[in-house]
Amino acid sequence: MRKLMAIAALGALLASAALAQSPELQPGERLEKLQFPGATMELKGWTKFGNSRVYTLPVKAGQHVKISFTTKSKFAFLAIFDLATPDDEAIFGTDEDGDTYTTTAMANTTWLLRPYYSKASPRRGLGAPYSILIEPQAAAQPASPQATPAPADDKKPSPLFPPRQ
Repeated sequence: MRKLMAIAALGALLASAALAQSPELQPGERLEKLQFPGATMELKGWTKFGNSRVYTLPVKAGQHVKISFTTKSKFAFLAIFDLATPDDEAIFGTDEDGDTYTTTAMANTTWLLRPYYSKASPRRGLGAPYSILIEPQAAAQPASPQATPAPADDKKPSPLFPPRQ
């Protein structure tokens, strides 16, 4: 009986972890699961009022990535959510943070990339085209110790100005 209870508890724990990584879609949204690219990946689409694609992107701790969003519309935006966090707050949004998000993932997680057409803004039309570039970045190189000049030694004469005789 204890073994059965332990298996049930483990199953519930695994199910709750899987639910934390699955996004809650809005009506009309279609989910497209991505893999972290080895080279630059471009996603093109159309934000339609209530009908659009959203993307999940798994990232591993230490991966460097740059995500850029471009559109001709001033009413289309991109929001990026971390599915591992319980809150609904975006970690990045082009409406407030600019068009480019460059970061290093601190932990293994899955991000939800949600392009959307603002409902709060006065606008014409039902949507707008967009492009999302996902660019893996090289790790930042540490500064070499030779890059910093050595402090001057007052006891040695300068090679530029020989001592007076």
